[in-house]
Amino acid sequence: MRREGTLEEISDGRLYTSNDMVRAGCSGCEGCSSCCRTVGNTIILDPYDIYNITTNLKISFMELLGDKIELNMADGVILPNILMKAGTGGCGFLDEKGRCMIHGFRPGFCRLYPLGRYYENGGFKYILLKDECKKENRTKVKIKSFLGIDNLRAYEKYICDWHYYLKETEEKITDSMAKGNDNKAKAVSMEVLQKFYTEPYLEGDFYEQYYERRK
Repeated sequence: MRREGTLEEISDGRLYTSNDMVRAGCSGCEGCSSCCRTVGNTIILDPYDIYNITTNLKISFMELLGDKIELNMADGVILPNILMKAGTGGCGFLDEKGRCMIHGFRPGFCRLYPLGRYYENGGFKYILLKDECKKENRTKVKIKSFLGIDNLRAYEKYICDWHYYLKETEEKITDSMAKGNDNKAKAVSMEVLQKFYTEPYLEGDFYEQYYERRK
């Protein structure tokens, strides 16, 4: 989900690459799950997240709907997000002890936190968000190690491609609605949902499957 505000307002004002050190280490949160209980519907899932969750849990996208994830409008497009437990406000993937049951293949936003991405000129850099993680005495870690993502270069390329693809899609939807063609706007959003989410992913190379769908 995109945020409004200047770089200085939302972060420490610096831009980082994956090879930079940043004060984000919290030793696996050490029992803290505060951020997993206060995020509401802001954990938007991208196709790679859905691929990881469905293939690891051996479950379909449709089986996740209504129990672990839900659909909402995000940046002008209908996209899935993590569903919070009723009453507790906690993520549906938290166990009774407040630990993440999908930590090894958790969504990108969860893996990134308390970092964010700052997009410009067709690419992005990492930022350290302000006033987010309540953990004190965080240690310095290399962003690449902190993320723990295999083939990070391919992942970053995909993330960038997905971000700008969604921006283009949002512009198409906005243009259709401005012309009074709400049906076309809905059709565009539903096509994204069908092509990149509800259509099952196979185990194997995610990126190959993703770029085939982009064609």
